[in-house]
Amino acid sequence: MGLLYSIGINIASFVVKLIALFNQKLKLGVDGRKETFKKLEHSIKPTDKTFWFHCASLGEYEQGLPVFEALRTKYSDYKIVLSFFSPSGYEVRKNSKIADVVVYLPFDTKANAKRFLDIVDPDYIIFVKYEIWPNFLSEIKKRSLNAILISAVFRENQSFFKWYGSFMTSSLFAFNHIFTQDENSKLLLERIGYNDVSVSGDTRFDRVYNQLDTDNTVDFIESFKNGRTCVVFGSTWPDDDKLYLDYINNNSNDNIKYIIAPHNIKPSYIASLKSQLKVNTIYFSEMQNENLSNYGVFILDTIGYLSKVYSYADIAYVGGAAGTTGLHNILEPAVFGIPIIIGKNHSKFPEAKALINLGGVNTVSSVPGFESILNTLISDLTFRKKQGEINKAFIEKNKGAIIQILNYIRI
Repeated sequence: MGLLYSIGINIASFVVKLIALFNQKLKLGVDGRKETFKKLEHSIKPTDKTFWFHCASLGEYEQGLPVFEALRTKYSDYKIVLSFFSPSGYEVRKNSKIADVVVYLPFDTKANAKRFLDIVDPDYIIFVKYEIWPNFLSEIKKRSLNAILISAVFRENQSFFKWYGSFMTSSLFAFNHIFTQDENSKLLLERIGYNDVSVSGDTRFDRVYNQLDTDNTVDFIESFKNGRTCVVFGSTWPDDDKLYLDYINNNSNDNIKYIIAPHNIKPSYIASLKSQLKVNTIYFSEMQNENLSNYGVFILDTIGYLSKVYSYADIAYVGGAAGTTGLHNILEPAVFGIPIIIGKNHSKFPEAKALINLGGVNTVSSVPGFESILNTLISDLTFRKKQGEINKAFIEKNKGAIIQILNYIRI
């Protein structure tokens, strides 16, 4: 099986390089991987003590960041190598101050794994959530390197727990310890004989809770809101747009403001979005010298502000679950004690399921359903406040994963 996997990886690498000639996102990854070993050799000396943090993409980076930050502070004499698999993580965080060098993870071939580990020679390795690369993990195990997986989530339908998944299952045993988000994941691991496992919860709770200690002031949002009720549509996709655009067009008045922070901020998409709005709308990129309080809709066509912007929201809609792209982070608005609306495709997100059951998150599957719950949240202040309190209490109850993980790490 290992031979077949390695052959498959080499074929996949060739195919990706071919497709990248016609796909800009794939090209970023292909070009970036050409620089990986050069960047590592330039930044890491054989005498350096190192941590290696690996994340699939941006979401996993945000999940691991509280741990990364704590280790950066505690072990300030160690160099940190941060790797990403996806361009959507690397391109946004390639200048992250948390690391001494940020690279793309090379494709999972045996030769790449050996060369990578020869250069980095990590004293400690932390993978986040889902990343299981058998050849890298096999080499880690051969070298008896310290490695843990944090914020892991496992489901019964994954290959690790099937009769045909022994090759992938064996990769898990390269980790000295696995910290899971939930009890079910722990039980699944124990069922296959992996017992070095703890339920620590989701490190994102620590990440978002720390946001409360941050200065969340955004002057231009304050000017735009101007003391009115504010609905924030965060990380939205076209399927989400179909739910809320008519509502904004039909419910515009001086007492309510709308902020849209799309996942896709390409100018063509932003222009298309604005063209569908009948309300006085302004972009972040065109707001200079404008009286923002005169506008009813603010489109955030930039990145880096959303977590702070949620602090101005009275109600939040979080995108991704109206279609199949995947629900974005509902914990970011939840920590500010506001009610949340999401789409119907949330089954793979345990925090969404928990908060729906508790009554802090509302799931909708149609335009009428969306309009009904938003009208209620706008008009019923008591109901709105109750839902917000549920969400904030949920964050407070579930923080603390970082303490458990840091207590385990000993160098």
